Amino acid sequence: MAKTYIRVDDRLIHGQTIVAWCPTLGIQEIIAIDDESAKNPMLRSILTMGVPKQYITHIVTTEEAKEILQKDSDKNRLVIVKLPNRLMAIKDEIIGCEQIILGNMAKRADTTHQVTGATGIFFLSDEDIANIEELIGEGFKVSFQQLPNAAGTSWETFKKSI
Repeated sequence: MAKTYIRVDDRLIHGQTIVAWCPTLGIQEIIAIDDESAKNPMLRSILTMGVPKQYITHIVTTEEAKEILQKDSDKNRLVIVKLPNRLMAIKDEIIGCEQIILGNMAKRADTTHQVTGATGIFFLSDEDIANIEELIGEGFKVSFQQLPNAAGTSWETFKKSI
């Protein structure tokens, strides 16, 4: 059976996705979920221009993602969202995923928490933390990790720093 991995990265699809994460995880299908990008042909083009043809690639709205994720697949999938709140809308469709890997999250107006270390710099809002706590409470495995060959930081370790 195929595996599904979740990545939270505000850049969605970029070089690290293609040259590091996809080969390491054995990804065959990329599903980037962002309503704004999905509705904008220019953004869709930019996000997919560096993706090799070997990957099935979707730039979709949340509703389109739900339809895709509800269908069984024999391909390893990488689902990418910009922020943890997007996961709340698809959490029923990602039950059983291997893990949620928190990646790059730039500073925003509502971010008050920061994780800095070997894994990068991540900024989180109170809403982000509440969403992640809810996902963990429902059994999802969550960690921070910038690159697959870098050490990750567990959610529990992060919580001790706030």
